[in-house]
Amino acid sequence: MSAAIFPTRSLSLPDQAVAMARVRLWLGIMALLVFAMVLVGGTTRLTDSGLSITEWRPFMGAMPPLSDAAWAIEFEKYRQIPQYQLLNKGMSLGEFKFIYWWEWGHRQFGRFIGFAWFVPLLWFAWKGTVRGRLLAMLAVIGALGGLQAGIGWLMVHSGLQPGMVAVAPIKLTLHLGLACIIFAAIVWMWSALGPVREAAPASRVRTAAHVMLAAIFLQIALGGLVAGLDAGLAFNTWPLMDGGLAPGLATLFAQEPWVQNFAGNVALVQFNHRAGAYLLLGLALWHAVSLSRSMPGSGAAFRARLLAGLVLCQGALGVVTLLTAVPLWAGLAHQGFAIVLLGVAAWHAERTRTGSGVPARTALQPGRA
Repeated sequence: MSAAIFPTRSLSLPDQAVAMARVRLWLGIMALLVFAMVLVGGTTRLTDSGLSITEWRPFMGAMPPLSDAAWAIEFEKYRQIPQYQLLNKGMSLGEFKFIYWWEWGHRQFGRFIGFAWFVPLLWFAWKGTVRGRLLAMLAVIGALGGLQAGIGWLMVHSGLQPGMVAVAPIKLTLHLGLACIIFAAIVWMWSALGPVREAAPASRVRTAAHVMLAAIFLQIALGGLVAGLDAGLAFNTWPLMDGGLAPGLATLFAQEPWVQNFAGNVALVQFNHRAGAYLLLGLALWHAVSLSRSMPGSGAAFRARLLAGLVLCQGALGVVTLLTAVPLWAGLAHQGFAIVLLGVAAWHAERTRTGSGVPARTALQPGRA
């Protein structure tokens, strides 16, 4: 058994199995909570609620307005920012309360996830269930959660600047991207602590699985830029875009300097997301066919086919989202399905990494990766 994970005191095999099953259950619950958090964040974005709370109060901000006077103070703060003055002038107090509650709920859910991560982790560490390298890795994931809160405020702060009616697309993408890293890391750890029952795949299979994971993450990041610019509200046709397979170069690179177009030009940002989807689908289909031929009947081949099917479904959902001009239900479904796809890719990549007969508890030891 792994001395890097289990305590030095003697534990029977059944006790070790029960202890690790509890850790895996906790990780599974945390993955579901992070998934839900991404959906809550997506709803906050799609309802333009993210700038309704104009201050960051990590400790005192858990209390919402509890009186008419307190609500009036919060509403007056919102009236001072560009989003109200340029976009929502004349908004009623009732309308403000709607967007305020979404953002407040988003922040409180983040606090709850932090509590749900660190309290069980401290308990497992105190009991000796997790220690050494495993404890360090879980602590790093928790630290990323804390960093995510800070990035979330930097994102909100970008939307409070003069002339801004929404958060900066790059900061939104960074916020979404870190959420994806945290989610994928939790799924990876959950998988790493599970049973391994399949033959060790060739190195090229492991490389392909990791490339799939990276490609899905990149495609989600491109989607974050689309969301940040509301690029899904433009060019609402498919498969043609602006009357052709791609807009002209003058449209794609209309801004100066040219590099600014990759994060600030609606046409290029949407085109990159479309092109990324085609490339990802081709990669997923190739990966599925390749593994089905080289490792028929294996778990790796099954997961590769599952990934290909999910990529195809996600692409179809993306087309529906585009053609319907991003209604709330479609935008949330597209974002949520992307996170599911990322989780399956992380599971697949970790399973191909561990190989045959390596006990899950030793998979995290140095030299056994």
